[in-house]
Amino acid sequence: MARPLVFLKLGGSLITDKARPGFARHAAIRRLARELAAVVKNPRGPRLLVGHGSGSFGHVAAARGGLIPGAHAKPSLDAIARTQRAAADLHQIVVAALHGAGARPFSFAPSSFLCSANGRLGAPFAGPIFDALDSGLLPVVYGDIVLDERRGAVIVSTEELFQLLAKDAARRKLDVARVVWLGETDGVRNGSGRTIPRLTAAEAKRTARRVIGASGIDVTGGMALRLRSAAALAEAGVPSAIVDGRKAGAIAPAIAGRETGGTLVHPR
Repeated sequence: MARPLVFLKLGGSLITDKARPGFARHAAIRRLARELAAVVKNPRGPRLLVGHGSGSFGHVAAARGGLIPGAHAKPSLDAIARTQRAAADLHQIVVAALHGAGARPFSFAPSSFLCSANGRLGAPFAGPIFDALDSGLLPVVYGDIVLDERRGAVIVSTEELFQLLAKDAARRKLDVARVVWLGETDGVRNGSGRTIPRLTAAEAKRTARRVIGASGIDVTGGMALRLRSAAALAEAGVPSAIVDGRKAGAIAPAIAGRETGGTLVHPR
């Protein structure tokens, strides 16, 4: 029986301080890397694809360079280069921690396997990602800037990457068992500040219109984007768990599909 495939995102607010440009939470990243390595090393556990946000690295560089949604970036070559470099800087920190923990990470820069046309992302060149999975490696992707034939470049979030890669997995007859989103809140909260334990895809879409986009500097949408992406994945039959990644030991049960608090987004 094939081992299930799980996508997991380390949120930018979890691994950086989004109020402090270029500030990585090294201790948190190392702890998360150790927890991920324990899952990867379990031969009976699921296969993982990990993504992470760009936090106060790529988001700050993009905002300072005017690379906001809908913007034309062709006149902003310096900003494009700076944003790619900033996103890659955080990625190297995450990959180094995963390597140090023994998780066998294999890095994939979205700017090298994806292009865009007037803001519409094309199909990814994802073969090597699935080859890495088949080889027993841990593919790691991240929020990045990719070239766009009309606008020059656009920002691509990990949420968008997961949707594209889930479609590609389905085309390859691979089922994504679930997506785990690790952030700095215990799931999605209602107007009273209480965690909403379960949302259908339709409910997640409605909730996305009401939540605050993101804390700190963010050019993609924060929790609102996460909910819209979780809703789209749920409509395709892939449930999501939005979990507090600050809690030590939360990763393994969330990956296994056990209740860990937070918010579950399910098809119906």
